[in-house]
Amino acid sequence: MTTLSLRKPRKSCDDRNCPFHGTTKVRGRILEGTVISAKMDKTVILKREYQFYLPKYKRYERRHSHIPAHNPPCLDVKEGEAVRIAECRPISKTVSFVVVEKVEEEKSGGKS
Repeated sequence: MTTLSLRKPRKSCDDRNCPFHGTTKVRGRILEGTVISAKMDKTVILKREYQFYLPKYKRYERRHSHIPAHNPPCLDVKEGEAVRIAECRPISKTVSFVVVEKVEEEKSGGKS
């Protein structure tokens, strides 16, 4: 069994669904994506893009999915940020993932 090696956030919170300061355990899949909506209370919508193989045409097509995830107050991610989420027990009817860290995007040294 692999263990997640994550840095604890600098801020603390009293959220019981926080994987760092609460009782929620993370297990299963770990995914990355971009936050496209942070309008709900303690919940964000993550857009995950992936490639799907079409055997008939022998090529890949781009697809995406929207995944709702719990946003702990200690991380407090905003729209447009790249984040990493981990699977956990169901928190609500649709939420079974929790945000565990912000992903630092590599800055390309392109032309200005």
